[in-house]
Amino acid sequence: MKTIGSYVALMMLVLSFSHLQAKQKNVTPKAPWCSLHLLNFDTDSSLLVLEKQLPELALKGVNVLILEVDYGFKFRSHPELRGSDHPVTKKGAGRLVKACRANHILLIPQFQCFGHQSWAKTTYPLLTRYPELDITPGAFPQNEGIYCREWDPMNPRVYDIVFKLIDEIMTAFDADFLHVGMDEVFLIGHELSPSTKGLDPAPVFAQAVNDLYDHIVRKRGKQMLMWGDRLIDGRVYDYGEWEASMNGTAAAVDIIPKDIIICDWHYEVRESYPSTEMFLQKGFRVLPAGWRNVEASRAFINYSLALGHSSMLGHLFTRWSSQREHLAEFPPLLENASLLKQNNYE
Repeated sequence: MKTIGSYVALMMLVLSFSHLQAKQKNVTPKAPWCSLHLLNFDTDSSLLVLEKQLPELALKGVNVLILEVDYGFKFRSHPELRGSDHPVTKKGAGRLVKACRANHILLIPQFQCFGHQSWAKTTYPLLTRYPELDITPGAFPQNEGIYCREWDPMNPRVYDIVFKLIDEIMTAFDADFLHVGMDEVFLIGHELSPSTKGLDPAPVFAQAVNDLYDHIVRKRGKQMLMWGDRLIDGRVYDYGEWEASMNGTAAAVDIIPKDIIICDWHYEVRESYPSTEMFLQKGFRVLPAGWRNVEASRAFINYSLALGHSSMLGHLFTRWSSQREHLAEFPPLLENASLLKQNNYE
């Protein structure tokens, strides 16, 4: 009987441990983040394609995935804002979360906020269904004459809707982090923007950041990432109007919380990347980001690692492509991930 009792106790311990493993939360990587940004995985079947590639990605050193979800989710709070008839479901998201954890990969969903509410002539669901929430309502037919549509950050109805969408995504992906986008915003203060015309763009942009921060971090207890370009003063740093701000938003950098993770993206070879040091000096954690240029990615990684700063998180390989296969063969990742493996600056 003692043997049987011991066996039962052992089995209970094993089952308990298995249960804990199944319920384990995301673990933030201790080593430098070797992160990959992905988009166009907007159905459960496409998530299965991604899931099959996780072991190979992990083998290459990837320990963080940032998955741009946007409107490609089966929202229950606002089903009219689903981007397609077969979007990602809560079940599909949960399966991917488990697969990422099994491969020791932190999964961070992204919901693109403020800007990037259209592409070419296609306007995305929020401003299609609720055109009155556009920062320039009724202007720019077929999106001619602008880069992308933007929502009106001054209209509280925007957040009544968006916070529900964000909550659903964070819950489905059991997320401890959320990337909110916020890049390439150009229409604050535009003469065709009734709510922001004549206003200082910096406080307007900062308020948009802070509203999201209050919900995601203060209310939900999560961590927030955003792109950094609108916080870089293009008059001080010679990056141009895309990688830095020439439209007055840069001063917002001093009136937003410093525990936001800034994804500082630059895609070309440069001798230095002074914005990265600027963000670090102001107290932010920084995740530098490159794109398809292998040499530029290598230069940025080497530069940022050489700073030896404890708030330097690693590197983000962005892949602005609809291709879903062969992710581990993306040349910048394939050629440069080893630079991050070789460095641990904790």
